[in-house]
Amino acid sequence: MTLLSCRAPLDSVAMPCARAATSVWLMAKTAVLPITGDPKADALLVRDPLALLIGMLLDQQVTMEWAFAAPAKLAERLGGKLDAAGIASMSPDALEAVFREKPALHRYPNTMAKRTQLLCQVLVDQYGGKADRVWTKATTGQDLLDRLQGLPGFGNEKARIFLALLAKRMGVRPPGWEAAAVPFSDDQHRSVADIDSPDALQQVRAFKKAMKAAGKGKDG
Repeated sequence: MTLLSCRAPLDSVAMPCARAATSVWLMAKTAVLPITGDPKADALLVRDPLALLIGMLLDQQVTMEWAFAAPAKLAERLGGKLDAAGIASMSPDALEAVFREKPALHRYPNTMAKRTQLLCQVLVDQYGGKADRVWTKATTGQDLLDRLQGLPGFGNEKARIFLALLAKRMGVRPPGWEAAAVPFSDDQHRSVADIDSPDALQQVRAFKKAMKAAGKGKDG
């Protein structure tokens, strides 16, 4: 898959980059994110921007496989699809029950149900309920980072990892993305952004284990 990159001067980049990001997302639907061990769950991450965003949100205090497989299970429990407006409008108790249903979607289902609902509400309020508008509306890497950090549950590190994932795996590369995503824009297999094969998954796992043993984080 050929990746596109927006490299035009800032004063001419806004609309072209938004269009390029959208077209690249469509091209990237042939990409593969072999994270979960379930081809259908992996395919949903590529096909549905909201699934990918929710998977990233849930990627904490559980394995990557658990976190990124959860959107497919959530979609199944909600009637077959994910819809930000629908999730935002659910009764909090009802959504928590969906998260708690066995197998639970997270180690902390009630907390993550609340965060997922908050995320969806922000998407509705700020992006018309369309998850991909978070990045298709971004004009620069820093703008995209700022937008990601404005989402519930996306701190500095998570936002940078997701920015790198969009760039490396999905071809969404606004100008300056490398600097905005540091250190996750490098070639080290340090995060979910670097997983493009089962072997890469094992390399990321080994890196995390080594960093944990050394008392360091994923930024090394």
